[in-house]
Amino acid sequence: MTNTSIPIEIYTDGSSHTQKLIGAWAAIIYYNKTKIIIKQVETNTSHNRMEMQAVIQAIKFVDTNYSSNIPIIINSDSQYVVNLVDRKEKLKKNEFFTRKGNPVKNLDLVTTLIDQIETHEITFNKIKAHVKDGDIKNREVDLLVRKLMREHNEC
Repeated sequence: MTNTSIPIEIYTDGSSHTQKLIGAWAAIIYYNKTKIIIKQVETNTSHNRMEMQAVIQAIKFVDTNYSSNIPIIINSDSQYVVNLVDRKEKLKKNEFFTRKGNPVKNLDLVTTLIDQIETHEITFNKIKAHVKDGDIKNREVDLLVRKLMREHNEC
């Protein structure tokens, strides 16, 4: 049975400085004519962690602040995040180990995001990254993450 309520639309982005291991993530949440921005800077992190954190934290925000039965649309430029939906059954079947027998990287975030995917009505949209004339909302979250990174790296 499909929910017919107006969905919550979320734009997410994350980035990290590979040498300094400093990263930032942001999510812009649109619902019922409101726009909410959540963001954070983290240390000892990676690009994929920041991309996943943006989505995870946005869904947690939705869980805390809205009804649990509202559909969610996640717009992300992260192929890693968007493709997790298609990889989740294989990851679970392999008990989160790679073909080489190593644990999947970022296991804590991967399992959290998979749990969210399985307990929420979520649609993922893959958006082109860093396109100046692309989706204005995606551009806004991208610029927000870049600004966070700049400000933190200047400290």
